[in-house]
Amino acid sequence: MMLSIVPFCDDSRTDSFMTSPSDQRQTTPAAAGYSMPAEWEPHAATWIGWPHNASDWPDKLPAVQWAYGEIVRHLAPGETVRILVNSTEHEQDVCDRLTRVGVDLTCVEFFVIPTNRGWTRDFGPIFVRRDTTPGREQKTIADPQHLAIARFGFNAWAKYPDWQLDARVAEQLAERLGAPLFPIRHEGRDVVLEGGAIDVNGVGTLLTTEECLLDQQVQVRNPGLTREEMETVLCKSLGVRNVIWLSRGIVGDDTHGHVDDLCRFVNRNTVVLAEEPDADDPNHRILEENRERLESARLEDGSRLDVIRLPMPAPLAFDSVRLPASYANFYIANAAVLVPTFNDPHDRIALGILADLFRDRPVIGIHAVDLVWGLGTLHCLTQQEPQDE
Repeated sequence: MMLSIVPFCDDSRTDSFMTSPSDQRQTTPAAAGYSMPAEWEPHAATWIGWPHNASDWPDKLPAVQWAYGEIVRHLAPGETVRILVNSTEHEQDVCDRLTRVGVDLTCVEFFVIPTNRGWTRDFGPIFVRRDTTPGREQKTIADPQHLAIARFGFNAWAKYPDWQLDARVAEQLAERLGAPLFPIRHEGRDVVLEGGAIDVNGVGTLLTTEECLLDQQVQVRNPGLTREEMETVLCKSLGVRNVIWLSRGIVGDDTHGHVDDLCRFVNRNTVVLAEEPDADDPNHRILEENRERLESARLEDGSRLDVIRLPMPAPLAFDSVRLPASYANFYIANAAVLVPTFNDPHDRIALGILADLFRDRPVIGIHAVDLVWGLGTLHCLTQQEPQDE
């Protein structure tokens, strides 16, 4: 089967637990009435970690920092931008840069929390929100807050040795924000999951890839964890009941299969899927296999997905390294949809497709040729904080 439909999990047995000043009982986010909202739902804030690790962008860090300034400039009109910095001196430097590009600093908040890197999507907090619809209250725990953090483990994509600072960010932010924290564990171990590995439609369906979450040979996040066990974890931690498994990620993806480089929800029943028509490009076969899977998939209500094809830019390389350039790595903010562009003829086609799909906010291209040298772009560096209902 290419699609697994997972019922709401039985929480009679669990290894996940919540820590909160008002409740120390063992539970899971789903059992407590929490689930992960869709990215297009209203945000309270966007989180980013200001880039500082020159090894992520050799010879390009200054250009990347100015690109971040442009990103903040487009985010700030619609929501608070919360920026992780390493020190008060670092904060002042960032303030100076943002002022020079015209950012209103009253829309920016700084958190001095040291990080190894700036890929906030992957190590940052994954926020879940409590369902407050009638009939759900009796299933929730005795805590008045509607937002919490599902804290997964992080190990630098099972590839790099320096991750210890990043792995502590979600826990530190929960303490700073006074938010309930759910460490996600299975059989006594943290479950490793990066935010770029998943995408949700907010009503029960989650997209991911086998290459990323089930690999047991190359970049192994969770040794020995089976498909069924991972589906159970996703159900209990993010409040989903339907998991659509794609196959592999695009060529050049350093994360080994993140879904946010190839396929994204744009509304409850529609996804955009990257397309590579050149049969000689290795991405062609990968993306066609994923298209076949999506065509046979079902949503949480049993209906079929609408699949919209999104072009890929021409192959992009730097120092002979194939880069994961993809328009699918867009970010849906309150005031705009920010889309990576690559000085490519397909830029305007991709922007047009997404503009037709997002009629309620402008679609803005952000030059990402320098960003993608770090092996990620806009979605990889942002993480949304949902508005508290």
